[in-house]
Amino acid sequence: MLDNKVKELLNTQINKELYSAYLYLQFANYYEDEGLSGFSNWYTVQAQEERDHAMLMLKYMQMHGESVTLEAIDKPDAVLSSNIDPLKAGLKHEQYVTGLINTIYGAAYDAKDFGTMQFLDWFVKEQVEEENNASTLIKKMEMFGTDAKGLYMLDQELAARVYAAPSLVL
Repeated sequence: MLDNKVKELLNTQINKELYSAYLYLQFANYYEDEGLSGFSNWYTVQAQEERDHAMLMLKYMQMHGESVTLEAIDKPDAVLSSNIDPLKAGLKHEQYVTGLINTIYGAAYDAKDFGTMQFLDWFVKEQVEEENNASTLIKKMEMFGTDAKGLYMLDQELAARVYAAPSLVL
């Protein structure tokens, strides 16, 4: 059985991860409308990853005999008016998610819930990767995004991204 605070935070995080998927689908739609199908692909894959994160947390709670309460998912509210806007909003969002994961980790630490801490280790590492990917995309867009050929090449690079299921085993 999970500590009540940890259980509550994990349940909330499941819903936050599903919101993340919605947000990234908004970004994918924006880029598709702009004719940047590679960027759209990158964020579509990102949305799949976020859904996976929610499912991993859901399964973890179920393994502990806990019920999960699914809430309504808010409509994404990012204002997107230029090609760099989704990238900057994505980094800001990943930094927010990192804070949420750290809060859950802290609650698990306080409860001496070492199993949940071990489970969350994967998410802590994942957030480092997510923030790095977001920062790198911003740097590339700043370097190449104003040049049509550079933007085309960057779009082609992002089109090559393929979905890979998470390596975390429960």
